[in-house]
Amino acid sequence: MRLLYIEDHVELHEAVATCLREEGFVVDSAMDGDEGLFLAVENDYDVIILDVMLPGIGGLEIVKRLRATGDGTPVLISSARDKINQRVEGLHLGADDYLIKPFALDELVARIGVLLRRKYGARDPLIKIEDLEIDTTTKKVRRGECSINLTPREYALLEYLALRRGELVSRTEIWDHIYEYHSSATSNVVDVYVRYLRNKLNAEGQANLIQTRRGFGYVLETSAR
Repeated sequence: MRLLYIEDHVELHEAVATCLREEGFVVDSAMDGDEGLFLAVENDYDVIILDVMLPGIGGLEIVKRLRATGDGTPVLISSARDKINQRVEGLHLGADDYLIKPFALDELVARIGVLLRRKYGARDPLIKIEDLEIDTTTKKVRRGECSINLTPREYALLEYLALRRGELVSRTEIWDHIYEYHSSATSNVVDVYVRYLRNKLNAEGQANLIQTRRGFGYVLETSAR
């Protein structure tokens, strides 16, 4: 899943961005509101995390402008401003959650998980498709009785397809959700990772769950031989 993190405090910015990447998220980041708004408008993010007090455009103004254009990307405000009226203002402007600094990184990750499940209509953190189980909390994957070891990129691809189960997902959409804004990955990398993923999911001879729609993209659905 692809996140946008907007925070001007250098040490906090680096620590949180590193933590989120270690959790398997794709993270684009900005140190000021102007760049943050530019990235938010130009790209499709699963969740945006931002501070209120930013150089340039403030965090609340970013939320206001995004919502005015109909952008419904979940927004989590992270701020040291803990007065109730300030939190209420952020929520009224369209933010989805509000986390007071200092916060535990585990709580931030948990709240991001809640926003992701809400966005994709997945109430249960455990996704089951036939004999495939994906635990979006622990990032563990099983097929039947076997655990499947995936790289962070492979897991990100599987989780995104699973959250959009039954939907045709284009290669462009996949690329946008598993690679950073400045990535130098080539255009065929999505097909390569789909092949890697299929090989692991079907290692014991199981039926294929990732269907190709030639010329369009992929669908994760019930198996077809």
